[in-house]
Amino acid sequence: MKFYLYSINYSPELTGVGKYNGEFVSALVERGVDVSVVTAAPYYPEWCCHKGYSNEWSTTVSDGVSVLRNPLYIPSKLTTLKRLVHLVSFASSSFVTLIRLVRSKPDVLLLVQPTLFCAPGALLFCKLSGAKAVMHVQDFEVDAMFGLGMGKFDLFAAIASKIEYFLLSRFDSVSTISLSMMEKLRSKGVAESKIAFFPNWADVRTITPCVDGAAQREAWGFSDNEKIVLYAGNIGEKQGLELLLEAATRYQSTPSVRFVIVGAGAYVDTLKEIAEGLGLDNVLFKPLQPWSDVPAMLSMADVHVVIQRKGVADAVLPSKLTNILSVGGRAVVTAEEETELGRLARAYPGIFTCVEPESINDFCEGLDKELAKPRGANMVAREYAEQHLDKEVIIDRFVDDLNGLAACE
Repeated sequence: MKFYLYSINYSPELTGVGKYNGEFVSALVERGVDVSVVTAAPYYPEWCCHKGYSNEWSTTVSDGVSVLRNPLYIPSKLTTLKRLVHLVSFASSSFVTLIRLVRSKPDVLLLVQPTLFCAPGALLFCKLSGAKAVMHVQDFEVDAMFGLGMGKFDLFAAIASKIEYFLLSRFDSVSTISLSMMEKLRSKGVAESKIAFFPNWADVRTITPCVDGAAQREAWGFSDNEKIVLYAGNIGEKQGLELLLEAATRYQSTPSVRFVIVGAGAYVDTLKEIAEGLGLDNVLFKPLQPWSDVPAMLSMADVHVVIQRKGVADAVLPSKLTNILSVGGRAVVTAEEETELGRLARAYPGIFTCVEPESINDFCEGLDKELAKPRGANMVAREYAEQHLDKEVIIDRFVDDLNGLAACE
């Protein structure tokens, strides 16, 4: 199978969609698939072009994968308008590359959302080249935009939804990462026969409860009797991480509890300024860690936190949770009861503590509950990861789906 991955994010980005795309492509190559990637220069989550890369058109070949990078506008400070220009700029520059590739005749092109702005170009490319068109939804952009209050007019929301339906309905297959997001695709009018399940995964063979986090704990200056509350991932406005700082304020009278925020993103400087203004000496900020250090970092935490604002949790399933479950971590997750995460908490009691988003009282109660538990692996979480999040099983199943689609006339 000749396969094109089309996504704004790709390796060597360490978090989010780029990380999963990189792992997916490597797995495809291992399975004998001929892969090319149409993407941008790596910029996420720091929102600046990574060192060693230029924000321009380029083609490189690495480990048998042809990577075609395209320029885009990368705003240093995010606003609604700048984010839209950012997305449109990549859709425009990458469309030039797609037109050049029409004669290459791939079997399948998979577009990752975000960004939906690339959908018209992807569909035209597939029509001209004969490739099957697949969209993989990591994030419902329209839902996330209005969930965060970025769209202020009902008319605009209605128009955006109609355009979204028009585009989604024209793909040969639409996959997504959770059961509730599959339901959302149905509600948006996507035919049941086109919907596929392709969840985010964990490397359950590398990230295990057996990894010792003691050396990482010591390296970061924590004693064995201190309790570490860890947030690791993108630091953006949509996370609502002010809640974590508010909790840290309440725990200042409990010096044995320390809060660690690991990551990068458009909101990191603002969050640091808030923490400094509050005089929080129980909060430590660290940059994104190399993948080789991630298992130990996850293992050192006593409690993990996954924080989202109201209205976002059902549109975006946090990818960071897969590795928390794989390491057997204890976690407090902010999610409304009828979201995917709320349902998961009810279906697997003990997998994590689910609390109401944006409620400091509920959040601190959840932290108290998890901090009171003895140190050790959460085997409910680990067993769920082994049964449902195994990377090799998930990718094998999806590759079978792609091969079947490519074989269809």
